Amino acid sequence: MPQVADSVVMQRPDTVEPYYAPQYVDGFPHTQAGDSTLESINSLPVMELPPKGEAQQFARSPLHDTPSMVLLIAGLLAVALSYHTGYKYIENFFHYMFSTRRRENLFEDHTVNETKILAALIANTCIVEGLIVYLAVQFLKPALAASLQSSVFPHVLAFTGMALGFYIVQRLVFMALGFTFTDKVSSGLWLDGFKATQAFLGLVLLPVLVLLMVYPTHSKMLLIVATILYSVVRFIFVCKGIRIFYSKLSSIIYFILYLCAVEIVPLVILTGVTIWICGTLQS
Repeated sequence: MPQVADSVVMQRPDTVEPYYAPQYVDGFPHTQAGDSTLESINSLPVMELPPKGEAQQFARSPLHDTPSMVLLIAGLLAVALSYHTGYKYIENFFHYMFSTRRRENLFEDHTVNETKILAALIANTCIVEGLIVYLAVQFLKPALAASLQSSVFPHVLAFTGMALGFYIVQRLVFMALGFTFTDKVSSGLWLDGFKATQAFLGLVLLPVLVLLMVYPTHSKMLLIVATILYSVVRFIFVCKGIRIFYSKLSSIIYFILYLCAVEIVPLVILTGVTIWICGTLQS
């Protein structure tokens, strides 16, 4: 009878068939098959268990809040629906932002379609600013983060209303200043620059807002970018005002007073209003 490698052939007492007795009853040795060494289980890498601790509460943000996202999408949808009939206003963005050419042509006034898209763009700007203010307060004031996350949409809606109110107040102030200190044409050019820069501001801040919501770990850098963009747009508007109204050296004094009273002080007041809104909604 032929021999079988690594096995012992035995004869069962109750049968004539060969019986192969198992050779490795207690398991395989460390060396087998060409002297290859099998590693011990104790030497194999072991995955470490994560440290145990209390469960972290899910941090809500506008990105995960349905009403806030509906508000943002509604603003973008309004711009998209009014673009078909008011696209010429967007094409003339830079004309309204930079041009100081005096005109008395009635045909160059805003049409109804341009007024619609301007309203949609301003609404979009206020919504974007409201969301950015929410994220900025959450980053800069960690003590208010719990209150903000417990009621996301009321805070976003309040900050959006604050931005809209600030726009309306500024527009009324510029209309009053233009009516008091200059003629109708110069006042119209100034207001055109203000409305165009505010409408443009929402479009340039929108990508920053998206990145803020998607990558909250980079909030500091993105908030700095948002502040720079806001400052650049306001600087463009201020420069247009200087080009329109500057006539003599004494005009610089009036512009310094204007910057303090209309550009700087309102931002300080808005900071206090923002904290007041957070405190009111928290209570």
